[in-house]
Amino acid sequence: MKILAFLLLFVPAAIVASFMHADPVLIVVLSALAIVPLSGYLGRATEEIATYTGPTLGGLLNATLGNLAELIIAILALNAGLVDLVKASITGSILGNLLLVLGAAQLAGGLRHKVQRFSVALAGLSISLLVVAVIGLVIPAMFLSTHPDPTHLLTRRVSVGIAALLIIGYALSLVYSMGTHRSVFGEGGDVANEAHASDHARWSLGRSVGVLLGSAAFVGWLSEILVGSTEAAIHGVGLSQVFVGIIVVPIIGNAAEHSSAVIMAMRNRMDLAVSIAIGSSAQVALLIAPVLVFVGLALGKPMDLAFNTFEVVSVGLAVAVATSVIRDAESHWLEGAFLLLVYGMLAVAFFFF
Repeated sequence: MKILAFLLLFVPAAIVASFMHADPVLIVVLSALAIVPLSGYLGRATEEIATYTGPTLGGLLNATLGNLAELIIAILALNAGLVDLVKASITGSILGNLLLVLGAAQLAGGLRHKVQRFSVALAGLSISLLVVAVIGLVIPAMFLSTHPDPTHLLTRRVSVGIAALLIIGYALSLVYSMGTHRSVFGEGGDVANEAHASDHARWSLGRSVGVLLGSAAFVGWLSEILVGSTEAAIHGVGLSQVFVGIIVVPIIGNAAEHSSAVIMAMRNRMDLAVSIAIGSSAQVALLIAPVLVFVGLALGKPMDLAFNTFEVVSVGLAVAVATSVIRDAESHWLEGAFLLLVYGMLAVAFFFF
């Protein structure tokens, strides 16, 4: 933690560089370095809160606060009329969490622990959420490709209806996991439950929540600074806007989830790592994207959920491979490596898209 405290010096440095309109490359580097310690504190606070509340609520808090920055950035971009960039960032966030975050967590955790186990109930719920998310993205794309709709008016109406149903589905999943069936979402089964029951939180609940909220607020601020400078910084490299929206921006914006999930996996808290990675993807698909549809209507910048064919197929493939590695409620380093390889394949394709 002493190293993290030292790295916090990059936080004011990045903020000052932004206000001084320094070179975009310098701002990107300082912001990225500043997010590292904040993500570390965010992960520590999440682990402490999970000691009090369990992995489901802990992962939900981490995913929600991590996605808050993305939601703010997406609303600003949507208001500016950058609908395609917003939709690309949604796809990229889903892919990044399912393949990059989960893959890195399984790889890092598997290298330290031979086999890691997590809740069977968590695996089952995660698979159900991912399947519903894919269906919610496929139906509008299918409608647009099979029904004459040159103005996209009908597609937007379909998207509004589906967005409302996706939000209802996400709300029902919360009622299920934290209400009616809360008792079945243990920390990786009876053995792990007994092990973690003996754990004692080193921080008070109030301190943990305070650190979590404070870290999330600064991560959101620095993510906005970083993302705002990223496009200018890489403009000379010749990357496409699609690649930036789907690969670069989500990696930066999801830095908190990346580090938190990896840290939890290395500490053999795989329930929490899976909850963060899968929970964030599900939240983006079932809540963030639908909310943006309604925000677009309110701002007069209508957005539909009809993603292009390559994006839909990519998300479908990501869900399929992620489902295959979590369905047995066990993980090891090879599964993580495979997820990272799939993410690399998609990144190569989007680079030339």
